[in-house]
Amino acid sequence: MSEKASSSTGKIARSAGAVSGAVMCSRVLGLVREQVFAGLFGAGYAYDSFVVAFRIPNLLRDLFGEGALSAAFVTVFSDYDTNKGSEATWQLASNVLVFISILLSLLTLLGILFADPIVRLLAPDFAAVAGKTALTSMMTRIMFPFLILVALAAVVMGMLNTKGKFFIPAISSAFFNLGSIIGGVSLAWLLPKFGQPAIVGMAWGTLSGGLFQLLIQLPALRKTGFRFQPMLNLRDPGLRRILRLMLPATIGLSATQINIFVNTNFASSCIQGSVSWLNYAFRLVQLPIGVFGVAFSIAAMPVLARHAAQKDLPGLRQTFSSSLVMVFSLTIPAAIGLILLAEPIIRLIFEHGAFTAQDTTRTAQALICYACGLFAYSAVKIMVPVFYALDNTKYPVIGSFLAVAVNILFITLTIDLLSFRAIALSTSCSMVLNFFFLGFVLHRKLAGFSLSYLGKGTAKILLSSMVMAGGLIGLKLLLRPLLAGAIPSQLIAVAVLISTAALLHAATLHLLRLPEFEEITHKMKQRFIKN
Repeated sequence: MSEKASSSTGKIARSAGAVSGAVMCSRVLGLVREQVFAGLFGAGYAYDSFVVAFRIPNLLRDLFGEGALSAAFVTVFSDYDTNKGSEATWQLASNVLVFISILLSLLTLLGILFADPIVRLLAPDFAAVAGKTALTSMMTRIMFPFLILVALAAVVMGMLNTKGKFFIPAISSAFFNLGSIIGGVSLAWLLPKFGQPAIVGMAWGTLSGGLFQLLIQLPALRKTGFRFQPMLNLRDPGLRRILRLMLPATIGLSATQINIFVNTNFASSCIQGSVSWLNYAFRLVQLPIGVFGVAFSIAAMPVLARHAAQKDLPGLRQTFSSSLVMVFSLTIPAAIGLILLAEPIIRLIFEHGAFTAQDTTRTAQALICYACGLFAYSAVKIMVPVFYALDNTKYPVIGSFLAVAVNILFITLTIDLLSFRAIALSTSCSMVLNFFFLGFVLHRKLAGFSLSYLGKGTAKILLSSMVMAGGLIGLKLLLRPLLAGAIPSQLIAVAVLISTAALLHAATLHLLRLPEFEEITHKMKQRFIKN
């Protein structure tokens, strides 16, 4: 690895470390939030309704907010910050904030107005259960303004990341979960006294969490020198470039949303509780995706954009390859760990109150299926920003629609045999296909990033993961009595299993001398010595 490439890799590793710590905090609070849902509502009528209601504004958030907007904004904002000076950069930011606020306010009003037909389209089988569609529509209307708050938070996050501030934006989602838990539980206890279902309180809590996520970032933004200027210039070339980048990305993300729509539709037709089992499982798999995939994506995006702005293709190529190896080194063993420990982890976290042993078994089955595609899901989050940096966004669109076709075909062929499990497994298969397609295209667009470098790194990671898996299987057999015991003994057993697996993997990678792992450990040692 060249000195320049090592510098970029180290910078990404350092930034990703800060993001990972913050995201870990957020994801842990997210699991606490899911524990609250599991304990209070279990898997069934109320939580099925909440999941579908939240999925609608969340779907639009991915479509018009965090996903397409964040990547497009960071690309253009980085270019302005590198080449056009601070005044033009901050004017662009103010213009984007005003434009997005107006656009998403109009979308939110439409969503509130048409909530009932949207719910009937997304989950038609809810109509077979008395009151389920009406409850879902009510919560959809409550949570729709979340779209505006989280999209503005995403723009602010993009500004802070470009300015080298990663921790506060990453920790902001922890405040979303904190607000959701405190506000949601308080209102869930209070609202039944006024004749409202307890689950409605969790919907209001979600809205308050979105507000906290935005507000917590504003002091840090002010410290960077940003001062908001109320302005709307639709002819601004920076805004137009962002919209031009967003358009194919939005079309591409719409394919992902079609997948979500298809999956929700199929899940609502399975036995009651299927929507809940799939959601609990996906929340668990989101922990490593967020801590590893999203963290590295956030950290790599400004570096990739800067390489592109400076026309440094070799630097872009090496940064991408190293980032991919880093992500593989963390997500492949994480996937194996989730597959081997699915049931003990779910039993420990969720099997309390209304959440039964059967719910644990069904959620574990879904988690195993989701975990199969974990490495691809995280890798795609690194790949897509490269296309933005190259100002070429049509290929992620094509990949997304290929994934939709595979998803629909796979579920249609297997739903009768596998039930809700078909949906989770299909998600993994379609993401793996998307990963290979984007990898093939990038190999051509980047004039051949080093496949041998990537292959050697992946081989070392697979070998290390096999060593870890062998140790984990043996230790799991030894700890079986603890895993079947009370909560304290389960907690000890799961903690021992996870920490032992992590140490085994780290020690093996150290012996195999994986460059990216050595870079990460070097940065950790430097920080420890400095502190």
